[in-house]
Amino acid sequence: MADTIADTRRLFSKPQNLNDAYGPPSNFLEIDVSNPETIGVGRTRYTTYEVRLKTNLPIFKLKESSVRRRYSDFEWLRAELERESKVVVPPLPGKALIRQLPFRGDDGIFDDSFIEERRQGLEQFLNK
Repeated sequence: MADTIADTRRLFSKPQNLNDAYGPPSNFLEIDVSNPETIGVGRTRYTTYEVRLKTNLPIFKLKESSVRRRYSDFEWLRAELERESKVVVPPLPGKALIRQLPFRGDDGIFDDSFIEERRQGLEQFLNK
């Protein structure tokens, strides 16, 4: 039985300069949710959000892309991630069922403050 000796020499790396330290990261993936837009009237009314992606990861064909998605699209994505992965999928912002009741005196789920709160929650979901 031959004895093997582990190679314990240090790897030497080049010294870091200011551009390396403060320049853009070598690999990045940025996702943001912005520009909510409410479409339709009455019972066919819904809100979409712009989802923008920027990256330099080679696995992506496009380095920048943008799509509009509804809350139900995020629900679909979460369900697919839970079904297909072994990791814990973060929660989505709540459904706000009480805000959907008639005769509330505000815009319910179409109130600007609620839309902004939901936008922030969707962005957190995607980035986690």
